[in-house]
Amino acid sequence: MHEEKVTLKLDRYECGIIFHSLKDKRNQLLETNQDTELVEDVLMKVIEGMEQLPEKERKGRWHREER
Repeated sequence: MHEEKVTLKLDRYECGIIFHSLKDKRNQLLETNQDTELVEDVLMKVIEGMEQLPEKERKGRWHREER
């Protein structure tokens, strides 16, 4: 069986939204004793994708620096 793959280009914020949504869905499934395997598979793919995102360079007054 041939499965079509879809690639999404997301920034760190968008990845975070997907991550938290999937985490919440997984927790809901656990509470009702339902299978979480598919959600966990997608959640792991999101986590792996987030690890590959480059770190944003922080500049300006919000940058934490030693004073």
